[in-house]
Amino acid sequence: MDRFVNRERELSRLRGCYESRDSEMAVIFGRRRLGKTQLVQHSLSDRDDAVVYQATETTSQIQLDEFVDIASEPFPGITQIKQDWEALLGYLGDQDAIVVLDEFPYLIDADDSLPSVIQRLWDQRLQNTGGTLILVGSSISMMEEATLLGNSPLYGRFTEKLDLRPLEFDAAQEFLPENYSPEDRIFTWGIFGGVPYYLDGVDLDQGLGTVLTTEVLSQKGYLHNEPEYVLRTELTDPNRYFAILTAIAAGKTTSNEIAQAVGIDGKQISTYTQKLERLRLIEREVPITEEKAKSRRGRYRILDPLFRFWFRFVYGKEDRYERLGEGAYEAVIEPELPDFVSPEFETLCQRTLPELYPEETFLDLGRWWYKEHEVDVVGFTTDGTMVVGECKFTNAPLDYSALSSLESHAAEIRWTPDGDDIDTKYALFIRNGVTQSVQEAVSERDDLRVFDLQDITQYRQ
Repeated sequence: MDRFVNRERELSRLRGCYESRDSEMAVIFGRRRLGKTQLVQHSLSDRDDAVVYQATETTSQIQLDEFVDIASEPFPGITQIKQDWEALLGYLGDQDAIVVLDEFPYLIDADDSLPSVIQRLWDQRLQNTGGTLILVGSSISMMEEATLLGNSPLYGRFTEKLDLRPLEFDAAQEFLPENYSPEDRIFTWGIFGGVPYYLDGVDLDQGLGTVLTTEVLSQKGYLHNEPEYVLRTELTDPNRYFAILTAIAAGKTTSNEIAQAVGIDGKQISTYTQKLERLRLIEREVPITEEKAKSRRGRYRILDPLFRFWFRFVYGKEDRYERLGEGAYEAVIEPELPDFVSPEFETLCQRTLPELYPEETFLDLGRWWYKEHEVDVVGFTTDGTMVVGECKFTNAPLDYSALSSLESHAAEIRWTPDGDDIDTKYALFIRNGVTQSVQEAVSERDDLRVFDLQDITQYRQ
């Protein structure tokens, strides 16, 4: 990965640890491919008092040997120290060093006592130094067990906790060619999301069709096996999880629908979905008017757009694309792409609402549904205003029936803010214009606005 984008807040927090006169312990975690290693390297670019060790899956003794070899360059005296983690980390703490243990879960795999060793060392020695210890990991479950949960050895000892997430829309745009149109940008966002490894690893100058053909559909492609690789590194028995993700990608979004599609008891499905939620692979969404813990109308969605693309179009269909060759994208993918991108387009419109309505202060943003009623974009404000929106990422102009449908569905939303009656504003988010009747309605009403792709993509998210 050549480019480092955004992450200014995270950089500031890390550099604050380095510059502190007190001892600091930080944990950096998040799913794979988000640039955790690059973040640490970038934060240390002007320092010579750091030991950065990226662990591999090997024995504890080899890890210790490699660590000492790397640490001996800035701190030659470490070669005289007993080769165990307590002695080595204690020595570096006394030197006020910055120590980064990247892929920390690999170290725990080789020596499961390491978190307890660090706990004892921190409590008895390191707290009295000016050193900084940073633990980095991609295995969210192992990082939680070792550092974040209430019964973990290092719980409560961290001075910084960085939970790295995908880049927001505006930051992700820095990876895209300057000549990309707003439409190109939304299509790319709807497939690759905000994961730096994906955006920086493919040549987007070639155009989306070529990139998908060569890098995702082809069995030799850079990202062809990416979702499978990530899942197999996180899950010991991934086959049932593959089936669940395939069902969600196909539009089975409720617990019952997923259980029926996969062929398991409905009462057991939560065991699997909760694991996928912990791994940041799926999210349970509820109507904006309901509490997540209490709602029985939750729907699951795949968080990473590339995973959703892969499970909808690639998994189990590799032979088809090999037969179709270069024509696969045009024949199979392109006709369905607007529909595929639509959910990410809706989410993007939700997040843009505060910029499009700067006069409002929004309390909540999301979507709403009940039985046959559904509204793509809903925003509740502090002054009792409800902004509702319809999103149409289609080739055809939005017609008056879409506006009528929005008004009809929005009338069913039960929101009871404090104070006066609800003031409703209507927003239409479009890709290819509106019909004459909609234009006339917009010109005649002050509660109705239309936003095109340029409006939606120009704001920082």
